[in-house]
Amino acid sequence: MQKSPDDKNFHPTYYMSKKTTDAEKKYSSYELEALAVKEAVKKFRVYLLGIPFKIVTDCSALEKTMQKKDLVTRVARWALLLEEFDYVIEHRSGTRMTHVDALSRSPINIFCISFDNILPRLKSAQDNDNEVKAIKELLRISAYENYCDRNGILYKFVEGKELVVVPDSMQTEIIRNAHERGHTGVKYTEKHLQDYYYIPKLRHKVEKIIFNCVHCILINQKRGKKEGLLHPLQKEDTPLHTHLTDHLGPLESTNKNYKYVLAIIDAFTKFVWIYPTKSTTSAEVIAKLEIQKAVFGSPFQIISDRGTAFTSGDFADYCAKEEIKHHAITTGLPRANGQIERINQTIISVLSKLSLENPNKWYKFTNELQQTINSTYQRSIDTTPFELLFGTKMNIGGLDKLKEMVEAEFQVNFEAQIEELRKHAKQQIFKIQEENRKTYKLRRREPKPYRVGDLVAIKRTQFGPYLKLKPKYFGPYSITRAKGGNTYDVIKEGNHEGPNFTTTCAEYLKPWNTMTEL
Repeated sequence: MQKSPDDKNFHPTYYMSKKTTDAEKKYSSYELEALAVKEAVKKFRVYLLGIPFKIVTDCSALEKTMQKKDLVTRVARWALLLEEFDYVIEHRSGTRMTHVDALSRSPINIFCISFDNILPRLKSAQDNDNEVKAIKELLRISAYENYCDRNGILYKFVEGKELVVVPDSMQTEIIRNAHERGHTGVKYTEKHLQDYYYIPKLRHKVEKIIFNCVHCILINQKRGKKEGLLHPLQKEDTPLHTHLTDHLGPLESTNKNYKYVLAIIDAFTKFVWIYPTKSTTSAEVIAKLEIQKAVFGSPFQIISDRGTAFTSGDFADYCAKEEIKHHAITTGLPRANGQIERINQTIISVLSKLSLENPNKWYKFTNELQQTINSTYQRSIDTTPFELLFGTKMNIGGLDKLKEMVEAEFQVNFEAQIEELRKHAKQQIFKIQEENRKTYKLRRREPKPYRVGDLVAIKRTQFGPYLKLKPKYFGPYSITRAKGGNTYDVIKEGNHEGPNFTTTCAEYLKPWNTMTEL
C-alpha cells in the first residue's frame, strides 16, 4: 500500500499471493509468517529496493524473530535476503488487520461483485416487461405499495431492504447463476437472492431450478428415508423348487487351483450345497448343477446376481433345456438375494477359522461346513434344513445301535411326519417374513412411482479407485419396463457414462426433470 499525496490515505498499489508447497505446509506458524515476508519483498523488489518501507504484521513473534541471533537455518537464510532492504517491522493486532485477513479467508459474497455488472441488463429487461412498465407509470402519479424508481430501475422495499425487481424474462437466469456459484441447496440459494433481488414466489422457483440442475442430479445423494419396502420372495411349500446361487471370492489359491466357492441354497428348506471352484464361469456352475441333478433333480427356479456366469448364453441355454426359470436380481441390490448373502457370511467366517493355520487348504473343509450348516437349527424354519428336507435327523457322528434304532423309527414315521413338518415350516417362514417386513418398514418410505418413458438418473453402484469424486448418478435414462417389487428396466438416452441398459430399483432412481417455464 502507498500513501496518496492527495488525501493522505493509504491505497493498494499491488496484490500478490502464492500457494504453499507440500513442504511449506509443514512449517511452523512463525516460519510461515517469515516466508510470507520473504516472498512479498522478493516479488516487489524493484519497487522497494533503495527506499525505506514498513512491514506491518499481526504476528508478534515475527517482529522478535528477525532480531534474534540464533535463528534456525531456514529463517536465517531468509533474514540474510532481507539485509539489502531498508525496512522496519511493526506489529499490529489482528482486529486492525481485517482488510488484510479478508484476502486469505473465504471469498466475499459473489453477488456483491456481480450485482453492479448485471444492473444494466436488468434495467433493459424491466423496460421490456409490461408489468414493470405499468408499475413505473403508477409511480409517476403516486406512491404504489413499497415500490420506488431509482434512475430508471424499479426497486421494492422488503423487510428494510431495497431489492431490485427482477422481470420474468431474467428470473431463471438470475436464480440459476446464484445456484451455480457453488451448487448450494434451496435454503442458501434463496437466502443469497433475498439480499439483492425481489422475485415473487422465490422459494418455489428456486426449488424448480435446483431440482432440474443436471450437476446436482448426478452428484448429490438422495436424502431422507430410503425408498422401497421389503418384498419377500414368494415361497413354494415344497422343497427343491427354488435355488439361490452366488459365488464367493477370489479366496487364497490352493494347490488344486481352487479360488472361489459356489454356494447354492434351497429357498424353502434352507439346505445348502458348497462347492470349491477354479473360476466363476458358467461351465463350472452348470457342472455343479449337473452333480446335484443326479441326486436331487433340477430346480424349477434359480435366483442369482448378474454375474457373467449367470448372464451368459450358455447358462440361458442350460436353463431352457432343463425348463428352469432364471431370475437375476437387480444390480447393486444384494438384499434381493438375502438368504444366500447371509449364508455367504457364515461360509467365509467359518472357512477362515478352520483354515487359519493353512489358508491354502480351505477347500478341504467345505464338506464338513456343508454338513454342519445343514444340521444346524434355523429360526426361519424352526428345524434343521436336513430334517425338513428328508424328514429325519442327520447322523453327524459314528453310528451305534441306539442311533440306528432312532433312525429306523424316524424312517417308519417319515411319511406321516413330513407333511405336518412342512406345513409348520411354511407358517414359521411367513411369521418371520412378517416380522422382518414390519421392522424394515420403519426405516423406509413408499417409493416414488415411475412410468414407462420417464427420464431418470440411476445410481452408480460400484466405486473403484479414483472414482470417489465421480458423479454418484448416471443419466439420463429412459424407463422401458416397470417390473414387480419397484424395479425397472432402463435404457441409456444420449452419450454419457454408464451401462447401455440395466435393471434398477426405485431406491436407486432420481427423476430427470425437464425444465419448464417458472
